[in-house]
Amino acid sequence: MSSAQKVIPIIASTAPPGRPLDDQEDALYEVRKKIYPRAVTGWFANWRWLFVFATQLVYYGTPWLTWNDRQAVLFDLTARKFYIFGFVFWPQDFIYLTVLLLICAFSLFLFTAVAGRLWCGYACPQTVYTEIFLWIERKIEGDRPTRMKLDQSPLSMGKFSRKALKHGLWIALSLWTGFTLVAYFVPARELFSQALSFMIAPWETFWIFFYGFATYGNAGWMREQVCKYMCPYARFQGAMFDRDTLVITYDYTRGEPRGSRSKSADYKAKGLGDCVDCGICVQVCPTGIDIRHGQQYECIGCAACIDGCNQVMDKLNYPRGLIRYSTLNALEQHASWRAMIARVFRPRVLLYTVVLWTIIVAATVTLWHRAPVRVDVIRDRNTLAREVPGGQIENVYRLQVMNIREEAQRFNVSARGVDGLTVHGINQPLEIGPAESRMIAVSLRADADTAPRGITPIEFDVTAVGADGRPAPDVFSLHEKSSFYKP
Repeated sequence: MSSAQKVIPIIASTAPPGRPLDDQEDALYEVRKKIYPRAVTGWFANWRWLFVFATQLVYYGTPWLTWNDRQAVLFDLTARKFYIFGFVFWPQDFIYLTVLLLICAFSLFLFTAVAGRLWCGYACPQTVYTEIFLWIERKIEGDRPTRMKLDQSPLSMGKFSRKALKHGLWIALSLWTGFTLVAYFVPARELFSQALSFMIAPWETFWIFFYGFATYGNAGWMREQVCKYMCPYARFQGAMFDRDTLVITYDYTRGEPRGSRSKSADYKAKGLGDCVDCGICVQVCPTGIDIRHGQQYECIGCAACIDGCNQVMDKLNYPRGLIRYSTLNALEQHASWRAMIARVFRPRVLLYTVVLWTIIVAATVTLWHRAPVRVDVIRDRNTLAREVPGGQIENVYRLQVMNIREEAQRFNVSARGVDGLTVHGINQPLEIGPAESRMIAVSLRADADTAPRGITPIEFDVTAVGADGRPAPDVFSLHEKSSFYKP
């Protein structure tokens, strides 16, 4: 059986004679072997670091940006306002969060159908922070052989100081990561001042340390275990792959039979393939798999094995691409690059693309044309209707008016649907402050003689006006349905 066809044997459920049951149960679980990923350079490594810099620049930098004299991105849970640059969202705008999640989901489906686990390999926080932590580890302890030798050596002052420095930097970065997360919910400058004076509130302190601990544990200790056992994406990714998905593959036809040889040897005459069995592809893999054994769910698609193998091919003056991005169909049929790319843009991918862009365009148009005020009408449940002096019937309502602009607005409130319907209880024009939400009691009155009996549908009209009470230049009017009741 070839190496590409090897399978993992299933452990028998019965213990050998004389073997304790406890030993049998232990055999069902593999003891973790620490992985020492080797440093690698190349085209894909550069892309990976580009995403590390880009994502962390956005994550760490965004809370310090200002917009209209406030933090540009702030999720103020206490005031129930969510600021994202020029937009102010309220809990009633939950639909936009739903749309955002749909966009993320279809983007994930699209990118996975085209080129596999791009998210896992380049932009996932677990990958990004593991890459950063590994960089710190290599700078302090050295590359793979040096780190392995250091871990195997007895404890000394030199080893202790290196380990202490490494973990100190890990903890500092983790706590700053936790601080940054909380800064999206509490103004960053205010939180920083509180931190300097050791006056951070208990909940903020808890989340800083909790998220810092999670970052330190996941990126510093668990690493590939998160991707292999905790992340659900590795489990359901197979449903999004097909034989025309670009994945990292090993060209078995070209590489086998593998074997070591000198650079000047005529390996073709010896019946060898291009693979020199150096193991670089395994050494650089952050999850410790051997891509030469075929597709495996542990592969996160980081392409480190491609860069590592290409370096070896360059040294031997062999063609690159022994390990490369390809599709399973293209690998079996020895298809050209043009034919392979043509199959990548198949109906499934086009459907994902159309749905994704439809959602994006619809959400953008809706957001752009969003009314600058939101009004909810709530009837007073205590009194449906009452008779007031002057022979009129009065109904009481509560209007919740939300100004989603960061400037004060003025409105006139009127109602229609019943002859002679008038608005009482408020001074008009009604002024609502910047990004303010106010609950206002309003009463409607109608003549008892002309108003129809029972429940009559009506509409409240909320119209924007200028400071002089005249219609605003960008005049708009909202219409909210309700009802008027006469006993």
